[in-house]
Amino acid sequence: MSSELILLTGASGHIGFRTLRFALEHGYRVRAVVRSQQKADAVQNNRALIKLKADSQLSFVEVPDFTIPNAFDKAVTDDVKYIIHCASPMPFSAPTTDHAYEEYIKPAVDSTLEVLRSAAKRPSVRRVVITSSCIGVIDLAAAFSDTGKVFTGDTRQPNMDGPFEPGTPSFVAYAAGKVNALNAAEEWMGKHQPHFDIIHLMPTYVLGRNDMCDSVAGMQLDSNSIPLNFMLGTEASPQPMAMVVNHIDDCARIHVEALAPRIEGNQSFMICYDCDSKPQWNDAKGIVEKHFPEAVKAGLLPCRGDVLSVPSILDSKKTVETFGDFKYTYEDAVFSLVNQYLELCEKESGHVNSLKD
Repeated sequence: MSSELILLTGASGHIGFRTLRFALEHGYRVRAVVRSQQKADAVQNNRALIKLKADSQLSFVEVPDFTIPNAFDKAVTDDVKYIIHCASPMPFSAPTTDHAYEEYIKPAVDSTLEVLRSAAKRPSVRRVVITSSCIGVIDLAAAFSDTGKVFTGDTRQPNMDGPFEPGTPSFVAYAAGKVNALNAAEEWMGKHQPHFDIIHLMPTYVLGRNDMCDSVAGMQLDSNSIPLNFMLGTEASPQPMAMVVNHIDDCARIHVEALAPRIEGNQSFMICYDCDSKPQWNDAKGIVEKHFPEAVKAGLLPCRGDVLSVPSILDSKKTVETFGDFKYTYEDAVFSLVNQYLELCEKESGHVNSLKD
């Protein structure tokens, strides 16, 4: 157990909120950076957090704009020992954007650099953990086709500098933000040689219960939407997808365990089920039929959609060697997200409780 203080960004997001809970559960104090009091209230009043009874360990600081100079100076005080930077523009809110650079790339790069600059002003900071993404280190084509290449947390890609025309897909803009932010952070660290070290984490599609989601519609705004959509659909997905997933609880655990002194700094880790496990996106249908047969029979989960899985092209052996085996499976993740989906359906319609196995 530790009472050391973590500064955490992104606490209202899927990864950030579960990381917050994991940190509090393990005795850390957390100062959550939020853009508004409304965000702070949403986090603090979440039922999963209230159950922890950890109010004395949690505080908030409001930073409306993460990208302006000195944005985090008031948040990174002399008692902050660690920083976990989870906040990032996400690609699920809209299918396309006419402002790719302004909405995705610039915020990802600028907020990351501002975190590092503020950390450099405080000798108390020992480590910064940054949530990157697998899409920040792979060849973008490998997300949708079998290129035969294998990527690790130590793979790097050149900056994606555009031009980004109106209508650039949000997924491409998100990828560019992750690639460019990772490269910018490593360039800054090399140039300034600060007193702290850094850990980059590269999650894949993160699946499992999202406690900050309170509606069925909200489940379409994170990576849970991918298996959920084809379980609810009746047609084949028009595009193959790389089968690269991890459970939210493993992802959050690794974020917090990355603070441990036993973990050598200035490293990068892929957070993904091992290539050798070879799960398929369509395995979700059998999982749902096994655990929620009545919901399938009632048509709430038709399980008639289809998506072609591109073989995993990510190597997470270094992560397993450092943090231990992943504790959860694709089945656990699917069960968790579908269970939440049915809970939200019940909340919104009142007719689902009897359909769970």
